[in-house]
Amino acid sequence: MWTDLWNLFVSFGRATMLGYGGGPSIIPLYEHEVVDRFGWMNTEEFGNALAFGNALPGPIATKLAAYIGYKVAGYAGAAVALSAVVLPTAILMVALVGVMHKLQDNPFIKGMTRGIQPVIFVMMAMLAYDFAKFAFKTSPGVISFMPFLLGAGYFILVQYLHVSAVWGIVGALAIGALFMRG
Repeated sequence: MWTDLWNLFVSFGRATMLGYGGGPSIIPLYEHEVVDRFGWMNTEEFGNALAFGNALPGPIATKLAAYIGYKVAGYAGAAVALSAVVLPTAILMVALVGVMHKLQDNPFIKGMTRGIQPVIFVMMAMLAYDFAKFAFKTSPGVISFMPFLLGAGYFILVQYLHVSAVWGIVGALAIGALFMRG
């Protein structure tokens, strides 16, 4: 039990501290820790947790950490994993806010920020690619074009017609419950 709690803290803390750019860029790092390194879940279970977590409000990093921590070690695991996600970055943010404010015009800091942006883009693209393989996978008896229609419809509604993302999520949940029960 103590080993599981320590491994949860180290794995989520490490991934969070390396995941520059926020929740979406952290997800591939979480997946590596959870699926590849510790084997707490397989890829499909992680994909289900990610899909369910994205349907709920709030940051994905905290939802995934709490869910996976609970799955591994109950309520104590959820608390430890959540602490590993929140505490290090909160402490670091408070400690560095004054320094960053003073150095915001420094050319080296500006260069570092510009240099990391393509890496964050690639991490998010990798996440999108990995998730697309899971999201558009079809099962027997499921209408195979439905996931693509849902994705395209959601994109058009939110991006171009400015419909609230919440309505798209609610609609996708309803369509999935009615037509994608495979």
